[in-house]
Amino acid sequence: MAVTDEPAREPARSDLAAPSKEYGWVALLTSALGLWASAALAIDYIRRLADDDYVASCDINPMIGCGLFLDSPAASTFAIPNVIVGVAAFPVMATLAVLLLTGARFPAWVWRGMTLGALFGVAFVTYLQYQAMFVLHGLCPWCLVIWVIMIPLFVHTAGRAGEAGALGNRRWQGWVKNRWIITVLWYLIIIGAIMLTLGADLIAVL
Repeated sequence: MAVTDEPAREPARSDLAAPSKEYGWVALLTSALGLWASAALAIDYIRRLADDDYVASCDINPMIGCGLFLDSPAASTFAIPNVIVGVAAFPVMATLAVLLLTGARFPAWVWRGMTLGALFGVAFVTYLQYQAMFVLHGLCPWCLVIWVIMIPLFVHTAGRAGEAGALGNRRWQGWVKNRWIITVLWYLIIIGAIMLTLGADLIAVL
C-alpha cells in the first residue's frame, strides 16, 4: 500500500452540521413576530397616505404611537418606506427557519448571508432606536416589537453560523453558551437608555 504525505482533505463546507431545533424555533418565532409588526405598520402607513386625518392603530398618546414615526424622515431611511424592508426580509428568514426545522443543511454562504442580514437588521434597529430617543422623542409600539425580536435573532444567528464554521476559525462556544445572557444584557442596555432619555416624560404622560 502506497504511503502518502498529502494532508487529509477538510470536509466540504457545503454540508455543515444541522442546527439545533432551538435555533430553528427562535428564528421562526422572531421572524413571524417581525413580519406581524411590519405588516401592521405597513397597513397604518398605507391608510395614512390615503387619509391625512387617519389615526394610526397604535397611537396612544403624544409620546407613544406610530403616527409620529410614520410622518418622520426616518420612516423612509433608504428612500423607500422602512415597512417594505421588514415585510420583504422577515418572510425570507421565516422560510429558512422552516427549512432548518425540517432538517435541511445549509452551505456556509447561506449562513454568512443570514448573519449579514441579521447584522443589517440589528444595526438598522439601533439607528431607529437613536432616532426614537434623541430625535423624535417617543416610542412606536410596533417598532418596539421589532426591536425586541431583532436582538435574539441576530445573537442566535451569529452564534449558530460561527459554531458551524461559516464565520472563520474563531471559537464561538462562549457566544453560543451565553447567547441568552447576551440577549438579556442587550435588552437591559436598551431599557436603561430609554429610561434615561424618555423616562421622565413617559411617566408624565402615562
